[in-house]
Amino acid sequence: MSTILSGRIAAVLLGLSLCVAAAQASDVHAPDPRNSPVKPMKDADADKPATAKAAKARGFEDPMDRLRQRLAEKLGAQQAEANPDIVRVANRPGAASTTPVRSAAVQAGGGGGNAAALDAREPAEPRAIAARPSRSAVAAHGASPHWDYSGDGAPENWSKLKPEFSACSAGKRQSPIDIRDGISVQLDPVQFDYKPSSFKVLDNGHTVQVNVAPGNSIEVMGRRFELVQFHFHRPSEERINGRQFDMVAHLVHKDLEGKLAVVAVLLDRGSVQPLVQMVWNNLPLEKGDEVAARATLDLNALLPSERGYYTYMGSLTTPPCSEGVLWMVMKQPVGISPEQIGIFSRLYPMNARPIQSASGRLIKGSN
Repeated sequence: MSTILSGRIAAVLLGLSLCVAAAQASDVHAPDPRNSPVKPMKDADADKPATAKAAKARGFEDPMDRLRQRLAEKLGAQQAEANPDIVRVANRPGAASTTPVRSAAVQAGGGGGNAAALDAREPAEPRAIAARPSRSAVAAHGASPHWDYSGDGAPENWSKLKPEFSACSAGKRQSPIDIRDGISVQLDPVQFDYKPSSFKVLDNGHTVQVNVAPGNSIEVMGRRFELVQFHFHRPSEERINGRQFDMVAHLVHKDLEGKLAVVAVLLDRGSVQPLVQMVWNNLPLEKGDEVAARATLDLNALLPSERGYYTYMGSLTTPPCSEGVLWMVMKQPVGISPEQIGIFSRLYPMNARPIQSASGRLIKGSN
């Protein structure tokens, strides 16, 4: 192939030499400009046509320019034929482009293309499309992590995840707390009005939550609160005089004004807890699933025999950490077996918010 290419180039160069000689001869026998109808050029550089099309319009064409053009066309055709790394693309549908682009091998640095191929430039549009990020990548970039108990979504970062979580760091009456230095007073007992009810068990990604049918309530301080749901934490979020328990159940209630009251039942290692076992028997297989139990559940079986309690004003222990929550922490813990603790720990080894500052809040305990 290189021999054929060299022969063709030599033939072109020979033709170029002959044409140059002919052009010089024509200059010798050129007519006298004074007898020619064409006005002689005073300054060849000033009046030289700007383009080949303008030159033809004025009846003038430099034979050297024509020969150079022909030579470039021939050489370009030979290189395109000899070099498989050069491909041609269409700038618009139905129109062939004369702009060579590098093949994938050359672009990757693994091709053996010649200098012409390496100097080629790709069309601008394919480059722009290749550089444009996908919609899924844009959506993923900059997304806030979900709140959790470790990693980027850990409790110390909750307030940074969303503006509505600001109370998690700026609040002054946050929960849980270490209950100590409380004052003993004659507190009215909490009136529990619990009855056997249907229930559903939900693994919400943070804990095991039990949604109970309406009809269960408590009355405390002259106000009535309807039970909404209860859930579990491991270990207990609350501490009493520095002591932390194996687990805790939070029973969440709401009154007609939307105010919340939470009863915390501390769970300590001991014997099997029947109500907890009913919940575990209906655990969903996947996070986000909810299982409707066939049996009914009586929450009286979860309460301690002694109903003394501590009370204080606090907050939710999960985002958005809303304050104004009435807390009642039962003094007497309820037993739960090591096997039952182990079942929950397989799902949530640790889902307790760290202790928050009491900030001088009044804590009362029943005597």
